[in-house]
Amino acid sequence: MFADLCYFSVQSIQLTFVFLVLPCLLLGYLGQAAYLINNPSGEEQPFFYSIPGGMFWPIFLIANIAALIASRTMTTATFSCIKQSTALGCFPRLKIVHTSRKFMGQIYIPVINWFLLVVCLIVVCSISSINEIGNAYGIAELGVMMMTTILVTIVMLLIWQINIVIVLSFVIFFLGLELTFFSSVLWSVTDGSWIILVFAVIMFLIMYIWNYGSKLKYETEVKQKLSMDLMRELGCNLGTIRAPGIGLVYNELAKGVPAIFGHFLTTLPAIHSMIIFVCIKYVPVPMVPQSERFLFRRVCPKSYHIFRCIARYGYKDVRKENHQTFEQLLIESIEKFIRREAQERQLESDDDEDTDNEEDTSLSRVLIAPNGSVYSLAVPLLAEFGSSSNNPISEASTSVEVTADLPVDPSISDAEHGLERELSFIRKAKESGVVYLLGHGDIRARKDSWFIKKLVINYFYAFLRKNCRRGIANLSVPHSHLMQNGSTKEDEHSERAYLFSISDRSCIVELKSTAN
Repeated sequence: MFADLCYFSVQSIQLTFVFLVLPCLLLGYLGQAAYLINNPSGEEQPFFYSIPGGMFWPIFLIANIAALIASRTMTTATFSCIKQSTALGCFPRLKIVHTSRKFMGQIYIPVINWFLLVVCLIVVCSISSINEIGNAYGIAELGVMMMTTILVTIVMLLIWQINIVIVLSFVIFFLGLELTFFSSVLWSVTDGSWIILVFAVIMFLIMYIWNYGSKLKYETEVKQKLSMDLMRELGCNLGTIRAPGIGLVYNELAKGVPAIFGHFLTTLPAIHSMIIFVCIKYVPVPMVPQSERFLFRRVCPKSYHIFRCIARYGYKDVRKENHQTFEQLLIESIEKFIRREAQERQLESDDDEDTDNEEDTSLSRVLIAPNGSVYSLAVPLLAEFGSSSNNPISEASTSVEVTADLPVDPSISDAEHGLERELSFIRKAKESGVVYLLGHGDIRARKDSWFIKKLVINYFYAFLRKNCRRGIANLSVPHSHLMQNGSTKEDEHSERAYLFSISDRSCIVELKSTAN
């Protein structure tokens, strides 16, 4: 735990705990035990009573300093545990402030800091005697010891792969000893220990409900992704009119076409001529260079003009960047990706002419060159180049024609013509404007579900999701360029209702529809 905070190395902590902390604890507790054997009446404060008269005040000062250090350690460790729980999907998202550019583990969580303050005040004001604090401390310490034993046992079995006889001997000895002490402490539940148990139950329920609801929501979204067969059946116009411009669809799925995009197709009279599915990911580095910010790949064939983009941010990156700067960097990166893709395609066509008719372009691997360039390997060849070179792009799906601006040079290959046409298409779409399409999904229990499940999903999880930090909280998107699409789904992967809203400086439009 302390190594994760980045203040000390793992080896230094191991050596210090074995050769300094353990001997000091043994001597301290053995000394107090020896004092109590000779002085049974000093059981209330054995530590301070056992101190010689001339050393009382220096020891008292050191004890208070140690208490302050322990309080600070507990606060910092709580931040670390909450952050790791959030990364594992076991705790709602909170605002995390990184206080160091060098060490990722040095963090500050304002909400947890205030929460600890309030809880400490409530505990101090509600407990009437020091014995109750001691009982609560005892049950907390024994709980930590038992959990440590269980986790070490798992590590011994799965990681170290120690002989099962040794593992059983370890568990029987240590866990048996700890359970014995724990059973004795449980007798004092009504005398202060109940505070720790109630707090533990509340934290467990929060983590369980959040993990269960998030997992159910993600599985529903994955199940309801639009299939590539459906996208091919819709054609390059996606069954609607393709208006000039770029639409950035934000969602949490890193693969596939999200179901929320289908709501846009059914509720909007037109869709943008170029669509980019943007997924924001946070990586454990301080800052991601701008040349390595975006990873691209095609989602559909070239004529669809649909891309998948993974935007990567470090924990010290400024995520509320100017939207114009973000858009310019995005366009430059996608142009670089298309050029690199064309180069790779040309190399593949030279090496293997039998693969010229491959149609699936959705599984390309995105790589980063040593100079920071983003490109794709193993991209299947596109047959559109041969056919599109003879016919200008005047699809019914697009209101922008780019071939009229490009002179025809017989010396230039069809592939180069296709590359220049696509780059020109992207530039004209950028000039027409960029709109941010945000999808918000919600989940509710079915009417025939159990009462407990309805209570957990419809109220507790909904409350946590409503009050937690959204994944797009760090985006700086102007309202004039924003569209929001929300959907409410029932569990068991069946949709119930959709809510679509368009946010603008001058108007707000809401469309509702129900699907059986």
